[in-house]
Amino acid sequence: MVRKKISYAICLLSLSAILFCGCSGDQKEPNDSFPGKTDSDFASSKNAAQDSPNQEPNASNEEASKSGPPRDNAPQALRPEASGTAAYGNDLVTVDASHADNGYFMVRYQGENPKVKLKVTGPNQSEYIYLLSGSGEFETFPLPCGSGGYQIQVLENAGGDMYATAFSTEISAAIEDEFSPFLYPNQYVNFTESSLAVAKGSELAEGVYSDLEAIENIYHFVTEEITYDEEKAESVSYGYLPDIDETLSSKKGICFDYASLMCAMLRTQRIPTKLEVGYSGEAYHAWISAYTAEKGWVDGIIQFDGKSWKLLDPTLAANNSSSSVKKYIGDASNYVVKYSY
Repeated sequence: MVRKKISYAICLLSLSAILFCGCSGDQKEPNDSFPGKTDSDFASSKNAAQDSPNQEPNASNEEASKSGPPRDNAPQALRPEASGTAAYGNDLVTVDASHADNGYFMVRYQGENPKVKLKVTGPNQSEYIYLLSGSGEFETFPLPCGSGGYQIQVLENAGGDMYATAFSTEISAAIEDEFSPFLYPNQYVNFTESSLAVAKGSELAEGVYSDLEAIENIYHFVTEEITYDEEKAESVSYGYLPDIDETLSSKKGICFDYASLMCAMLRTQRIPTKLEVGYSGEAYHAWISAYTAEKGWVDGIIQFDGKSWKLLDPTLAANNSSSSVKKYIGDASNYVVKYSY
């Protein structure tokens, strides 16, 4: 089955301090066919599209598409496992690649160094760098560059900006479904079947007839109910990781929180979703890209309202002053995708 892609522009504050590098092969040129819009434009454009006889699908097609039962909104929270069938390590580190065919691997660090990094080098020599929590528990990371060989290095701080290799290994991934890495939870999009956000995503997807409608409902909830947290944006610490349930409960967050929450809701509705990182001019930015069977995939930083495609930044459309967050994300122009998670 061919799935298709819808992209949502979501800013990510201080991305250089959180996400370091990624698949350079994933870069795309910005799509200049869609002008910037506000959330009111989103609503008016949708209404205009509904009234236009030239828009597809037409009203009769819409009625036909709703003649059957609504889509299944039962949540599916996939659970990563460190099965031990393909595990490598030493006294400090365990790398478990037992389910690399599902697009993820897991790492456990059991040392005492307070500053530990994970460096992942993909098949095309692109690099991802993460911080390990040091909790002694397994953490999950995606294999976003597709099938091939990955080098995994765990690096301990040796003083200042110097790091020494605590463990290094290579794993081979034959990923059975290219979308699998973007259905499982990982360190940046962390959820379980008991997460409040998973239940909320199911509630928002209730009674709809297509993945596109589910995406639209979740999109509107996040942009209308979550307020941009300026105080947090000013003080966010190095290595910050989002907590989707805290974002949902407080209804506040920075752009990383917006992205993670929406990703979790969509992934648990069986809609492959990834966090794409790039630039808006010189400013770092992040986008949510979701794949559906209904519409094919569309490159560029765009949003689909059920009728037409256009450029939109959900953080600016959210329940906050656009001037208060614009300084963090640039002018929402010249988008170029660079990394994928």
